[in-house]
Amino acid sequence: MIPIQDLLHRIQWDPEFGKAQFVIGYSDRLTREIVKVPFQHIRFASGDHFAFDALEDDGSVHSVPLHRVREVWRDGVLIWHREGPTQG
Repeated sequence: MIPIQDLLHRIQWDPEFGKAQFVIGYSDRLTREIVKVPFQHIRFASGDHFAFDALEDDGSVHSVPLHRVREVWRDGVLIWHREGPTQG
């Protein structure tokens, strides 16, 4: 499986691959549910290789460590998945 950092970089920098609609699903550590955020609502801080900021529907911003990313959807199709504490 491709490391999540590599996949996120490909979405960000590969113009052909990145023109699709992406959704990132990450594990909320309090609710233990998957929170889905459109890729265009994600911001990468310069120099931070371990997290991104996610703008939620309610306007709040959360820092999300990359190890909490559980799913990546491309045009509605699950293309990347990692098992984690929110599963089963």
